[in-house]
Amino acid sequence: MNKNIKLAVAGAVLALSATAANAGIVIPAGEWTLDIGGNVNTYATWTRATGSNTASTVGGGIYGYHDKNNSTGGSKTASNMTTGLLPNYLSVSGSTRQNDLDVAFTISINPGSSTTHSGFQNGNGTNQENRQAFLTFGDKSWGSILVGKNIGLFAQDAILNDMTLLGVGRGAGSLAGNTTTTGRIGSGFMYADWKAQANYTTPNFNGFQATVGISQAWNAWGIGDAISGTQTSAYSGGRGESAPAYDFKASYSFAANDVTGKVWTSGMYQRVKGLNTTSGDDAIPVVGGDDDAWAADIGANVNVAGFGLTGYYYGGEGIGQTHQLLDGFALNGKKRDSEGGYVQATYVLPTKTKLGVSWGESNLDRAHSADIIGDTKDEMWSVGLYHPLTKHLNLVAEYNDAEHKVSNAGSSNNSSGTLKARNVSFGAILFF
Repeated sequence: MNKNIKLAVAGAVLALSATAANAGIVIPAGEWTLDIGGNVNTYATWTRATGSNTASTVGGGIYGYHDKNNSTGGSKTASNMTTGLLPNYLSVSGSTRQNDLDVAFTISINPGSSTTHSGFQNGNGTNQENRQAFLTFGDKSWGSILVGKNIGLFAQDAILNDMTLLGVGRGAGSLAGNTTTTGRIGSGFMYADWKAQANYTTPNFNGFQATVGISQAWNAWGIGDAISGTQTSAYSGGRGESAPAYDFKASYSFAANDVTGKVWTSGMYQRVKGLNTTSGDDAIPVVGGDDDAWAADIGANVNVAGFGLTGYYYGGEGIGQTHQLLDGFALNGKKRDSEGGYVQATYVLPTKTKLGVSWGESNLDRAHSADIIGDTKDEMWSVGLYHPLTKHLNLVAEYNDAEHKVSNAGSSNNSSGTLKARNVSFGAILFF
């Protein structure tokens, strides 16, 4: 399996000490070596969502409620066959050594394996992503340069160390037909996403390595949109196209006797143009303001004698809660503060089955007293069993208990309330 697929999928397996595919299908081709790798996964899920739809302003759809103006509440149940947090993955990479440079490329396709509830016409439809298309060149003496589309730097290690990466997490009840579920995204860390980027990675200095670069800037958008001048779900906002985003990541990996681990930090910064500006919380917005969005994190993972422990924390302004810059700014252009994190403990049983327990939460604070979005907290407990049936095949059983709570909302259209979702899933994931 090529280096970048290891990063995106096998790296997560290594973090769990389940099974890891250490090589894909390697094909010598003249001056090139081709590497074909990836994964296939599917899960049967059962979800029960309860609560009031009025609490669904930010992220409520993942609990099974999509219409924020429908306050009937009650409960909903759903059973789905779906891809987990990882999409199915097929990657083709090539590498060669030319003119004292290591040159490589990676291109991937990422289809989901779930279908919709409709059996006629569109029932067999499913989404597809293309997460990677990049080239690299460099040398171990001075580092490497990457240009193209790949996983983002900020929050990258948070998702790769999350045990739900091998399972389902949140979203199983409402994302039928989608490429993936949402795992712990938005309830412990933000989505690293897949970005067009150019970055430089240093050589490995006895376990220490750092990456710095630029990436495509996102627009600031979401509920209570910062540029639309309306209190509806207008999906447009402050623009980021005037300058790139700036990203970094640094980590130190260590091993001593039976102890292995990693400590990391990462962050991003972006200038946002064309935000609303007002002289007061309730003043009529006027387009034209600029502001900054930023985030930073720190995390660590330690493994010893079958035990594993992971801790992670992040904070930022204007960054949002799930996707970067989604819901990061209020209607009048003021920034919302964000923070969150998760802790995770795992243990390998004598049967080689990995048992994992984790808890995490993400918080998004309202920007001012009249903010259309109230203080929002998403919290989730997860318990998982990961059994290596073969070297490359894992059986997975998972339970997730998630809660979405909105308080101190500043608008009658978005009352305070709580949504809950509990789901059980069983399935398998194969790496090759």
